Amino acid sequence: MQRRKIIMTNFEEKMAQYVSLTEESLKRFNDYKEENEPQKRLIDAMNYSLEAGGKRIRPALVYAFCEALGGELECATAPAAAIEMIHTCSLIHDDLPAMDNDDLRRGKPSCHKQFDEATAILAGDALTVLPFEVIADCGELSADQKVLMISVLANSIGRDGMMGGQMIDLLNEKRTDVSEDELRNMYRCKTGQLLAVSCVMGAICADAGNETLRAAAEYGLRLGLAFQIIDDILDITADEAELGKPIGSDEELNKTTFVTLYGLDGAQKIADKATSEALEWLDAIDNNEFLKELTTKLLSRRK
Repeated sequence: MQRRKIIMTNFEEKMAQYVSLTEESLKRFNDYKEENEPQKRLIDAMNYSLEAGGKRIRPALVYAFCEALGGELECATAPAAAIEMIHTCSLIHDDLPAMDNDDLRRGKPSCHKQFDEATAILAGDALTVLPFEVIADCGELSADQKVLMISVLANSIGRDGMMGGQMIDLLNEKRTDVSEDELRNMYRCKTGQLLAVSCVMGAICADAGNETLRAAAEYGLRLGLAFQIIDDILDITADEAELGKPIGSDEELNKTTFVTLYGLDGAQKIADKATSEALEWLDAIDNNEFLKELTTKLLSRRK
């Protein structure tokens, strides 16, 4: 099999190449076939949300860590698609009336608005399961790599990860006494774990050792904290058309955020510090130029 390698040009071109690989693989892994005619509405709903765009940060992290550590790009294709499916599942479920009740996602009607609530729930559920099939069936990964990936991915999305974080988030809406430590823990579970596992899976693709896997995870967790705090800031300061979803929803849902605790300037300082710590963990990774630029760009993003 001919191996592909992304040639380092500038940041924008490399990111565009990672995004292109992600789009290509998502279409391939959830392609509609005639035998799936009875499930067509479900597949359409899954693809509607998968194809809605987005920054594709998580798959880019998988590809970037794999390449930085000397792995083959093909090994990262399945886990990169898998993590974007999981992320898309979280967005579908976050938008539901029982959760954040948002009608817009990336400038388009949310999945439950475009289809219906039951279909959206099933589409999200299906996008939680399909990633494990994709990884298990990947011919580019060894059995040991698959087992480790499936283990860390399951942990990152279950009770100790994304889903547990969403539960904490819902419970926090009923409280006015959420502390900084509790907020950090919620962000670590809900946002940080998915970013961290993206980095770890990329490192697994390159057969990295335990110390490197730890560095990848620690970097991802700090990136996740900064990323979520910037989301808090944008929920107040961004334009709805630019952001592609309703603004002010945190205030409407009575959510405690770093902005409500420390104001815009204080929240920005904490995001700056988390980003600096993330960059320090990247020093353990060779060929980290792309990753460092991605980290700093996410701190100053407007959507």
